[in-house]
Amino acid sequence: MKIIIRGAKIIDSKSPFHNQTLDILIVDGFIKKIGKSLPNSDNAEEVKLDNLHVSQGWFDSSVSFGEPGYEDRETIENGLNTASKSGFTAIALQPNSFPIIDNQSQVNFVLNKALGFATQLFPIGALTKESDGKDMAELYDMKKAGAVAFGDYTKSLDNANLLKIALQYVQDFDGLVIAFAQDDKIKGSGVANEGIVSTQLGLKGIPNLAEELQIARNLFLLEYTGGKLHIPTISTAKSVQLIKEAKAKGLNVTCSVAVHHLVLTDSTLEGFDTRYKVSPPLRTETDRKALLKGIKDGTIDMITSDHNPIDIEHKKMEFDTAKNGTIGLESAFGALMTVLPLETIIEKLTAGKAIFSIESYSVEEGSKANLTLFNPEPLSIFTKSNILSKSKNSAFLGLEIKGKVYGILNQQKIILA
Repeated sequence: MKIIIRGAKIIDSKSPFHNQTLDILIVDGFIKKIGKSLPNSDNAEEVKLDNLHVSQGWFDSSVSFGEPGYEDRETIENGLNTASKSGFTAIALQPNSFPIIDNQSQVNFVLNKALGFATQLFPIGALTKESDGKDMAELYDMKKAGAVAFGDYTKSLDNANLLKIALQYVQDFDGLVIAFAQDDKIKGSGVANEGIVSTQLGLKGIPNLAEELQIARNLFLLEYTGGKLHIPTISTAKSVQLIKEAKAKGLNVTCSVAVHHLVLTDSTLEGFDTRYKVSPPLRTETDRKALLKGIKDGTIDMITSDHNPIDIEHKKMEFDTAKNGTIGLESAFGALMTVLPLETIIEKLTAGKAIFSIESYSVEEGSKANLTLFNPEPLSIFTKSNILSKSKNSAFLGLEIKGKVYGILNQQKIILA
């Protein structure tokens, strides 16, 4: 494999070539040379694209596909191809399947299904057996098989002692615990953010407190046990503040925010469109601005698409009964470009690799070629024609987005959209 990427502006703060527009010669999966007007003496394939920008490959820390069990929502094959054309060279797969990824054989199954693709798949093992919150799953065995973290996706762990034991146990093998934060008793039968909009629409509300109380509890447990804790998809201003204070104390806590919480608010619910029903729910403009501030000041470590395909039978229903979730891989970059600076986006789409113990490769000579190719400028409307997923439940349909993802180069493969 020999490829020359022509005239690419390199966006990589760790690279000596950051913000320079240069050619990149790639031979057998490694960056051999970076420079101006590189000669093509070996008949290498040339890649020339309009306003081409290149960065380290992006990583998404929270992706659901469905396989095994829910292949009608998404398969691993189509999901990984979608991720490639959306700019992601690596994804962490949530245990949101049936059977749930809660043992070594299930980890092996998804890893084997993901062999040979340009986008690499890293499984997240369930924290508890069948994600039922009762008994701890086979964490060590799953870690040996290749699981990069342990959590029960959008199921919050009510049993504080079980989380305490898990945080202590995984320290023996440097494991990462993921703790989704939502107090189910306070959430009750709520389906939307508790506030003016839910009251006007007559929808049962989920107060911010449901998230914040659980985060506070989990941070107290982390302070007691030590270890590493990741809090995914936070959604409120107070959550940002709680995590900022915990980091100031020296706790080993990280967090992510979903793209839709940075771009959308609960005002979108006025049409009762279930594409906007997500967990945690879309919050207020005040929360959205606090999340953006948390991104910029470093409190929030990474951004995720929180990609969750749902089949039409479970989404096109009354708001109260529809399943939570939106797909987000295809729209992630374009939506983020409407609210954040480019270099911040690249930083937050690559920072998660270190947290999930996934090797990172800077754009420099001698490094493995692990690249995302994109153009940050074009404006367009996100439509169904942009959706590559089997499920079409996107909260971003009809939204004006900025930028275009060309594809990725990874695992000695180049995939262009």
